[in-house]
Amino acid sequence: MAKIKIAVCGATGKMGRSLISAISQDAELELSGALELAGDTRVGRDAGESFGLVTGVEISSDVANVAAASNVMIDFTRPEGTLVHLQQCVDHKVAMVIGTTGFTGEEKSAIEAAAQSIPIVMAPNMSVGVNVVLNLLKNAAAALSEGYDIEIVEAHHRHKVDAPSGTAVKMGEVIADVLGRDLADCAVYGREGHTGERADHTIGFATVRGGDIVGDHTVMFAGTGERVEISHKASDRSNFAIGALRAAKFLSTRDPGLYDMNDVLGL
Repeated sequence: MAKIKIAVCGATGKMGRSLISAISQDAELELSGALELAGDTRVGRDAGESFGLVTGVEISSDVANVAAASNVMIDFTRPEGTLVHLQQCVDHKVAMVIGTTGFTGEEKSAIEAAAQSIPIVMAPNMSVGVNVVLNLLKNAAAALSEGYDIEIVEAHHRHKVDAPSGTAVKMGEVIADVLGRDLADCAVYGREGHTGERADHTIGFATVRGGDIVGDHTVMFAGTGERVEISHKASDRSNFAIGALRAAKFLSTRDPGLYDMNDVLGL
Protein backbone atom coordinates (compact mmCIF):
# COMPACT_ATOMS: atom_id res chain seq x y z
CA MET A 1 0.00 0.00 0.00
CA ALA A 2 1.30 3.46 -0.89
CA LYS A 3 2.48 5.57 2.00
CA ILE A 4 0.63 8.76 2.97
CA LYS A 5 2.82 11.76 2.14
CA ILE A 6 2.93 14.23 5.01
CA ALA A 7 4.17 17.83 4.97
CA VAL A 8 5.10 19.47 8.28
CA CYS A 9 4.83 23.23 8.81
CA GLY A 10 7.13 24.92 11.32
CA ALA A 11 9.56 22.06 10.84
CA THR A 12 12.27 23.38 13.15
CA GLY A 13 9.96 24.14 16.07
CA LYS A 14 9.34 21.78 18.98
CA MET A 15 6.14 20.36 17.49
CA GLY A 16 7.66 20.19 14.03
CA ARG A 17 10.57 18.11 15.28
CA SER A 18 8.24 15.82 17.22
CA LEU A 19 6.11 15.29 14.12
CA ILE A 20 9.09 14.56 11.88
CA SER A 21 10.47 12.07 14.39
CA ALA A 22 7.09 10.33 14.70
CA ILE A 23 6.64 10.16 10.93
CA SER A 24 10.05 8.51 10.55
CA GLN A 25 8.88 5.70 12.88
CA ASP A 26 5.55 5.05 11.15
CA ALA A 27 5.56 2.54 8.29
CA GLU A 28 2.35 4.01 6.82
CA LEU A 29 3.71 7.54 6.47
CA GLU A 30 6.36 9.36 4.47
CA LEU A 31 7.73 12.86 5.10
CA SER A 32 7.13 14.73 1.84
CA GLY A 33 8.00 18.26 2.90
CA ALA A 34 9.22 20.43 5.77
CA LEU A 35 8.35 24.12 5.79
CA GLU A 36 9.96 27.11 7.45
CA LEU A 37 9.83 30.85 6.88
CA ALA A 38 11.82 32.34 4.01
CA GLY A 39 15.14 33.61 5.29
CA ASP A 40 15.46 31.00 8.02
CA THR A 41 19.09 29.87 8.06
CA ARG A 42 18.02 26.22 8.23
CA VAL A 43 16.25 26.29 4.86
CA GLY A 44 18.06 23.84 2.57
CA ARG A 45 19.24 21.60 5.41
CA ASP A 46 17.91 18.14 6.16
CA ALA A 47 14.68 18.33 8.16
CA GLY A 48 16.08 16.01 10.84
CA GLU A 49 19.57 17.47 11.11
CA SER A 50 18.96 19.42 14.34
CA PHE A 51 18.03 16.27 16.25
CA GLY A 52 20.30 13.67 14.64
CA LEU A 53 17.90 12.22 12.06
CA VAL A 54 18.55 11.90 8.34
CA THR A 55 15.24 12.25 6.48
CA GLY A 56 16.41 12.97 2.96
CA VAL A 57 13.96 15.91 2.90
CA GLU A 58 15.30 19.46 2.85
CA ILE A 59 13.62 22.27 4.76
CA SER A 60 11.88 24.57 2.28
CA SER A 61 10.07 27.91 2.29
CA ASP A 62 8.18 27.13 -0.95
CA VAL A 63 4.68 26.33 0.31
CA ALA A 64 3.24 25.66 -3.14
CA ASN A 65 5.88 23.08 -4.09
CA VAL A 66 5.63 21.30 -0.75
CA ALA A 67 1.82 21.20 -0.95
CA ALA A 68 1.94 19.82 -4.49
CA ALA A 69 4.10 16.90 -3.32
CA SER A 70 1.91 15.98 -0.34
CA ASN A 71 -1.33 14.23 0.60
CA VAL A 72 -1.73 15.90 4.00
CA MET A 73 -0.21 19.03 5.55
CA ILE A 74 0.09 19.32 9.35
CA ASP A 75 0.22 22.82 10.85
CA PHE A 76 0.89 23.81 14.47
CA THR A 77 2.24 27.29 13.70
CA ARG A 78 0.43 30.63 14.06
CA PRO A 79 -2.87 31.82 12.56
CA GLU A 80 -1.33 34.09 9.92
CA GLY A 81 0.96 31.33 8.66
CA THR A 82 -1.72 28.64 8.84
CA LEU A 83 -4.03 30.67 6.59
CA VAL A 84 -1.31 30.99 3.96
CA HIS A 85 -0.69 27.24 4.09
CA LEU A 86 -4.44 26.61 3.98
CA GLN A 87 -4.83 28.45 0.69
CA GLN A 88 -2.10 26.34 -0.93
CA CYS A 89 -3.77 23.18 0.38
CA VAL A 90 -7.04 24.28 -1.23
CA ASP A 91 -5.27 25.11 -4.50
CA HIS A 92 -3.56 21.70 -4.61
CA LYS A 93 -6.41 19.65 -3.07
CA VAL A 94 -4.30 18.63 -0.07
CA ALA A 95 -5.93 17.59 3.21
CA MET A 96 -4.93 19.56 6.32
CA VAL A 97 -4.52 18.91 10.03
CA ILE A 98 -4.70 22.19 11.98
CA GLY A 99 -3.46 22.28 15.56
CA THR A 100 -2.85 26.03 15.55
CA THR A 101 -4.82 28.04 18.12
CA GLY A 102 -5.72 31.71 18.57
CA PHE A 103 -7.87 32.19 15.45
CA THR A 104 -10.35 35.06 15.25
CA GLY A 105 -13.96 34.39 14.32
CA GLU A 106 -13.27 35.61 10.78
CA GLU A 107 -10.28 33.30 10.45
CA LYS A 108 -12.32 30.34 11.66
CA SER A 109 -14.90 31.18 9.00
CA ALA A 110 -12.16 31.06 6.35
CA ILE A 111 -11.20 27.56 7.54
CA GLU A 112 -14.84 26.46 7.41
CA ALA A 113 -15.08 27.76 3.85
CA ALA A 114 -11.92 25.88 2.84
CA ALA A 115 -13.40 22.67 4.27
CA GLN A 116 -15.95 22.75 1.49
CA SER A 117 -13.08 21.94 -0.89
CA ILE A 118 -10.71 19.79 1.18
CA PRO A 119 -10.96 17.57 4.28
CA ILE A 120 -9.66 19.31 7.42
CA VAL A 121 -9.21 18.13 10.99
CA MET A 122 -9.07 21.14 13.28
CA ALA A 123 -8.67 20.72 17.03
CA PRO A 124 -7.10 22.89 19.73
CA ASN A 125 -5.44 19.79 21.16
CA MET A 126 -4.55 16.62 19.24
CA SER A 127 -3.81 14.58 22.36
CA VAL A 128 -5.90 11.43 22.60
CA GLY A 129 -6.07 11.88 26.37
CA VAL A 130 -7.31 15.47 26.18
CA ASN A 131 -10.09 14.47 23.81
CA VAL A 132 -11.16 11.72 26.20
CA VAL A 133 -11.19 14.38 28.95
CA LEU A 134 -13.47 16.59 26.82
CA ASN A 135 -15.99 13.78 26.72
CA LEU A 136 -15.67 13.21 30.47
CA LEU A 137 -16.43 16.90 30.96
CA LYS A 138 -19.74 16.53 29.15
CA ASN A 139 -20.87 13.92 31.68
CA ALA A 140 -19.53 15.90 34.63
CA ALA A 141 -21.17 19.14 33.53
CA ALA A 142 -24.54 17.41 33.09
CA ALA A 143 -24.37 15.81 36.55
CA LEU A 144 -22.97 18.89 38.34
CA SER A 145 -25.11 21.49 36.62
CA GLU A 146 -26.51 22.99 39.84
CA GLY A 147 -24.66 24.14 42.95
CA TYR A 148 -21.15 23.91 41.50
CA ASP A 149 -18.84 26.72 40.42
CA ILE A 150 -16.69 25.95 37.40
CA GLU A 151 -13.09 27.09 37.06
CA ILE A 152 -10.56 26.13 34.37
CA VAL A 153 -6.85 26.44 35.14
CA GLU A 154 -4.21 25.97 32.45
CA ALA A 155 -0.41 26.18 32.44
CA HIS A 156 2.01 26.29 29.50
CA HIS A 157 5.62 27.17 28.70
CA ARG A 158 6.81 30.76 28.72
CA HIS A 159 6.89 30.98 24.89
CA LYS A 160 3.16 30.37 24.30
CA VAL A 161 1.68 33.52 22.77
CA ASP A 162 -2.10 33.09 23.25
CA ALA A 163 -4.07 32.91 26.48
CA PRO A 164 -6.07 31.15 27.64
CA SER A 165 -5.00 28.13 25.65
CA GLY A 166 -7.19 26.84 22.84
CA THR A 167 -7.67 23.65 24.85
CA ALA A 168 -8.92 25.57 27.88
CA VAL A 169 -11.35 27.52 25.71
CA LYS A 170 -12.57 24.28 24.13
CA MET A 171 -13.15 22.84 27.59
CA GLY A 172 -15.21 25.90 28.45
CA GLU A 173 -17.19 25.61 25.22
CA VAL A 174 -17.97 21.94 25.86
CA ILE A 175 -19.20 22.68 29.39
CA ALA A 176 -21.18 25.77 28.38
CA ASP A 177 -22.89 23.84 25.59
CA VAL A 178 -24.02 21.11 28.00
CA LEU A 179 -25.34 23.76 30.40
CA GLY A 180 -27.16 25.69 27.68
CA ARG A 181 -24.95 28.75 28.04
CA ASP A 182 -22.96 30.87 25.59
CA LEU A 183 -19.32 30.93 26.67
CA ALA A 184 -18.93 34.45 25.29
CA ASP A 185 -21.51 35.63 27.82
CA CYS A 186 -20.46 33.64 30.89
CA ALA A 187 -16.65 33.43 30.69
CA VAL A 188 -14.51 35.34 33.20
CA TYR A 189 -10.91 35.54 32.00
CA GLY A 190 -9.23 37.36 34.86
CA ARG A 191 -9.83 38.70 38.35
CA GLU A 192 -8.07 41.55 40.06
CA GLY A 193 -8.90 43.97 42.84
CA HIS A 194 -12.29 44.21 44.53
CA THR A 195 -14.34 41.94 42.26
CA GLY A 196 -17.26 41.24 44.57
CA GLU A 197 -18.70 37.77 45.03
CA ARG A 198 -18.41 35.23 42.27
CA ALA A 199 -21.39 35.53 39.93
CA ASP A 200 -23.54 32.46 39.45
CA HIS A 201 -23.41 30.66 36.10
CA THR A 202 -19.97 32.01 35.18
CA ILE A 203 -17.06 29.88 33.99
CA GLY A 204 -13.72 31.16 35.21
CA PHE A 205 -10.33 30.85 33.52
CA ALA A 206 -6.87 31.17 35.07
CA THR A 207 -3.64 31.15 33.06
CA VAL A 208 -0.10 30.25 34.10
CA ARG A 209 2.93 30.78 31.86
CA GLY A 210 6.42 29.65 32.81
CA GLY A 211 9.45 27.51 32.10
CA ASP A 212 9.03 24.55 29.79
CA ILE A 213 5.57 23.34 30.88
CA VAL A 214 4.23 21.34 27.94
CA GLY A 215 0.58 21.73 28.89
CA ASP A 216 -1.52 21.23 32.04
CA HIS A 217 -5.30 21.64 32.22
CA THR A 218 -7.60 21.22 35.21
CA VAL A 219 -11.35 21.80 35.33
CA MET A 220 -12.70 22.32 38.84
CA PHE A 221 -16.34 21.83 39.81
CA ALA A 222 -16.45 23.41 43.28
CA GLY A 223 -19.56 22.71 45.32
CA THR A 224 -20.51 22.90 48.98
CA GLY A 225 -18.47 20.37 50.93
CA GLU A 226 -16.74 18.83 47.93
CA ARG A 227 -14.71 19.59 44.83
CA VAL A 228 -14.45 17.50 41.67
CA GLU A 229 -11.36 18.03 39.47
CA ILE A 230 -10.70 16.58 36.03
CA SER A 231 -7.12 17.06 34.87
CA HIS A 232 -4.80 16.31 31.99
CA LYS A 233 -1.05 16.86 32.18
CA ALA A 234 1.21 16.51 29.16
CA SER A 235 4.84 15.66 29.87
CA ASP A 236 6.03 15.35 26.26
CA ARG A 237 4.92 16.70 22.87
CA SER A 238 5.01 13.23 21.34
CA ASN A 239 1.41 12.68 22.46
CA PHE A 240 0.28 15.63 20.33
CA ALA A 241 2.29 14.31 17.38
CA ILE A 242 0.77 10.83 17.68
CA GLY A 243 -2.72 12.31 17.71
CA ALA A 244 -1.97 14.53 14.71
CA LEU A 245 -0.71 11.56 12.71
CA ARG A 246 -3.88 9.62 13.57
CA ALA A 247 -5.78 12.62 12.20
CA ALA A 248 -3.68 12.59 9.02
CA LYS A 249 -4.44 8.92 8.44
CA PHE A 250 -8.13 9.60 9.06
CA LEU A 251 -8.16 12.36 6.45
CA SER A 252 -6.54 10.20 3.79
CA THR A 253 -9.88 8.44 3.20
CA ARG A 254 -12.32 11.30 3.85
CA ASP A 255 -14.35 13.63 1.66
CA PRO A 256 -14.12 17.42 2.09
CA GLY A 257 -15.47 18.63 5.40
CA LEU A 258 -14.44 20.03 8.77
CA TYR A 259 -13.70 17.27 11.28
CA ASP A 260 -12.44 17.22 14.86
CA MET A 261 -10.68 14.68 17.07
CA ASN A 262 -14.00 13.15 18.14
CA ASP A 263 -14.42 12.09 14.51
CA VAL A 264 -10.85 10.79 14.36
CA LEU A 265 -11.17 8.78 17.57
CA GLY A 266 -14.77 7.70 17.06
CA LEU A 267 -15.89 9.29 20.34
